Amino acid sequence: MPVRGLSLLNRFFTLTMFFSIALCPSSAQSGGDAHAWSNSSLSPDERASMVVKEMTLDEKISLLHGTGMAGLSAMSPLAIHSNGGAGFVVGVPRLGIPPIQMSDAAYGVRGSGENGRYSTALPADVAAAASWDLDAAREYGALIGRELRAQGYNMSLGGGTNLTREPRNGRTFEYLGEDPVLAGKLVASVMKGLQAEHVIGDIKHYALNDQESGRNAVNVNIDKRAARESDLLAFEIGLQDSDIAAVMCSYNRVNGDYACENKYLLTDVLKKDWNFKGFVLSDWGGTHSAEKASAAGLDHEEPGWIFFGDQLKSAVESGKVPIAEVDDHVHRILRSMFATGVIDDPPQKGVVDVVGGFEVAQKIEEQSAVLLKNDHAQLPLDASAIHSIAVIGPHADVGMISGGGSAQVDPSGGNAIMPPGKGRTHWQEKIWFPTSPLKAIRAKAPTATVKFDSGSDPAAAAALAKSSDVALIFAYQWESEGMDLDSLSLPEHQDDLIAKVAAANPHTIVVIESGSPVTMPWVDQVSGILEAWYAGSRGAEAVANILFGDVNPSAKLPNTFPKSEADLPHPTIVKPPKATMDADHQGWRRIAGGLPAFQVTYNEGVKVGYKWYDAENKPVLFPFGYGLSYTTYSYSSLKVTPGKSPSVSFTVTNTGNRAGAEIAEVYASLPPTASEPPKRLVGWSKVKLSAGESQEVTVDVDPKYLSIFNVEQNAWQLIPGDYGFMVGGSSQKLPLKETVNLK
Repeated sequence: MPVRGLSLLNRFFTLTMFFSIALCPSSAQSGGDAHAWSNSSLSPDERASMVVKEMTLDEKISLLHGTGMAGLSAMSPLAIHSNGGAGFVVGVPRLGIPPIQMSDAAYGVRGSGENGRYSTALPADVAAAASWDLDAAREYGALIGRELRAQGYNMSLGGGTNLTREPRNGRTFEYLGEDPVLAGKLVASVMKGLQAEHVIGDIKHYALNDQESGRNAVNVNIDKRAARESDLLAFEIGLQDSDIAAVMCSYNRVNGDYACENKYLLTDVLKKDWNFKGFVLSDWGGTHSAEKASAAGLDHEEPGWIFFGDQLKSAVESGKVPIAEVDDHVHRILRSMFATGVIDDPPQKGVVDVVGGFEVAQKIEEQSAVLLKNDHAQLPLDASAIHSIAVIGPHADVGMISGGGSAQVDPSGGNAIMPPGKGRTHWQEKIWFPTSPLKAIRAKAPTATVKFDSGSDPAAAAALAKSSDVALIFAYQWESEGMDLDSLSLPEHQDDLIAKVAAANPHTIVVIESGSPVTMPWVDQVSGILEAWYAGSRGAEAVANILFGDVNPSAKLPNTFPKSEADLPHPTIVKPPKATMDADHQGWRRIAGGLPAFQVTYNEGVKVGYKWYDAENKPVLFPFGYGLSYTTYSYSSLKVTPGKSPSVSFTVTNTGNRAGAEIAEVYASLPPTASEPPKRLVGWSKVKLSAGESQEVTVDVDPKYLSIFNVEQNAWQLIPGDYGFMVGGSSQKLPLKETVNLK
């Protein structure tokens, strides 16, 4: 179905608004004080209701869609006022309502080059999840919020919350792990930090958008209980802990209906059960109808107006869509604008604090890189005792890789592996940030001979390693939106490279740059492994600080690392027929009417990640919640106090010889009648301890985290019986256990 043009009336209205904005660009601010809804002492709902009463139908419709995006949909003349971001929504100048300027901002502001601005690339979202640090997550969001405002944006399109059901998903790096409590609590903290900067935040992709293969055609089949206890629980926690302003619905179908016209997801669960007050916007091109989507609870179409422009207006005028339904959509958008402060405190372009951004990015990466192996205390390296170091790996002399797609942040100075001035980012291209491991390691070991080899010739790399005291291999696995990984193996024969280098030098340490778990056939041959993720603008400096002991690693895995794809719930990704895949690659151009569905069934249900491996008794490479430190910890004195919110108390002691931070994890097992996996995460505490120090820790457990979802009652239910509480340093190392009876 072709994109529809504007009606004659809409053309006149569009041009009128165009000239009003062009001639009076500051009218939204200058005229704001004259309006009753400018009174900030009123609630966001009161203010939004007052504005809606004054709006014409055309003004209402104009807030319910974007103005188009080059190459994706028809472009309104008003799009010239866009800031160059992913979306632009015209405001209502006569009523003091400014435009909405949207930017992709998963781990930094994307497309900053479009308006001549700089952006900090933070470590990828999955890295932030590995910190298990709510304060760091809030700082993560706050930095993005500040940089959005400095670039003239007032809405972020970050907030990835989908659980890692399928670790080969090309967007795993944008998400926050496999556990709903961890992901929900962390995304809430990120969004609280972001929205405190007076920027509209959103969480996405709602819901069950777990693979990129055929994402516009796949129909996900899952029972309601499993959905509510897994993927939807992450969104529920994220929403209720953050007062988020927007939710982006996903491309896929869920149990037969597209997510962006799925009444169960958008109205029954999101707006009724969770009492969500904000607005729902479609993923770009994820709208498939006007009447059905509007009735289901979609409030806003992006990037253009195929359905929520002329079609929706005609449906209102003919009585097919009640005006009250449109008013609710508009009210939700305006309420979000008032609630987040984008009307009272509009963004002003300014200079980004580059140094401050670097410091935040480095600090978060230092808390996010996970030490997976450290045989014979190989790490930290002693610079004074090392005479020669081999640095091996693709482009480890100049940069570290990042994730691709709409999350991609333009690196300052361009792609590190391209000639100067030719490093502009593209949709699906490997981008290396100019943070050089080779330079960072040389700075840490100034008296050592540090030589580089790309690894393109494994024999030459092995020869260099053999002549060196230590070999540091920087390996990578690149992923991006719009594709899934073929496997969890390292590409480009890197497994063979690592095996040959490790055979030549037993003091081989592997630093992995990835957004997903990777398999490691060489795991027993190397002495050390550090998972650095996509490490951001200052990744090399952070990694060097960990390798040489200036930072004691504290991060733990937010995703299980399996031994092989054969152990996954779905050993192979279900892909659509070739004709459907080819059409799917056309993206927004063939969005109207949708694509023939192909089916993916989540037979594993609630058993996501570690819950699957526990229930199926499958050994893993590295378990969820696992991570080493340069010190050691012990646990003692467990006490569980039953009650409405059970309290779990215990003591953590730093038994090593240096300060560190231990992520103490609390799990629970439910009574057998609940028919649940063996255990689930119900809380944690990140405890900072000096050498020899002990601290009593108390974790209060939300009763929802101990409950099952009763579909018949449409409510969370605590099953009476015996609950086991387990405490320790990973999902598979839980030395403290106690059973209590909960009524």
